Parts: sequence; C-alpha cells; structure tokens
Amino acid sequence: MPQRPEIVCICGSTRFVDEMATANRDLTFGGAIVLAPGVFLRVEDRGADASITPEQKAALDELHLRKIDLADRVLVVNPGGYVGESTSREVAYARATGKPVSFTDPG
Repeated sequence: MPQRPEIVCICGSTRFVDEMATANRDLTFGGAIVLAPGVFLRVEDRGADASITPEQKAALDELHLRKIDLADRVLVVNPGGYVGESTSREVAYARATGKPVSFTDPG
C-alpha cells in the first residue's frame, strides 16, 4: 500500500499572500498535500468591495484550527520574522496538539 503524502498546514499573516502562494507551490511540487487560508482578510488591499464581518473572521479562525488538526505539521510563513496575534494563537494551538511547527524565516 503506498504511503500517504505529508499534509502541511500553512499559517501566517494574510498580508503575505504572495509568500504563502510560493510556499504552497513549493510544498505541492515536493509532494505534500497543502492546507492553507482560503480567504485573505486584507481584502481592501486587493480591490474587493466586500469586507469580512467579525462573525466571519471568527468562523475562519476556527476553520483554520481544524486544518491544523488534519495536518502532520505546520509551516508558518513569516517574512522578516513577523508573527501576528492570530498566527501566534495558531502556533500555540499546533504545539499544544503536538504538531511540529517550522518557520520560513527563523528571524
């Protein structure tokens, strides 16, 4: 029976959408199944008309924790060493559930 590919959950500030896309591509080409944010909250930076409500933000945060549950490990995309409040919570959750956590910028 073939071995299942590694599942990696990407975490990080949604301001780093381009860097997350690069990490997603690299992991995918490396044979991993990638779980990543599906909605980028900084919609105003991308010319979108709609904003995200606090209820939607809370639901997205909870959904991302479930993605961490499914993952074998977490990769934090953190250019310049930046880790915001939401990402810090995700890292703490991942560590509390025994998931290995690594960072793109150990800074």
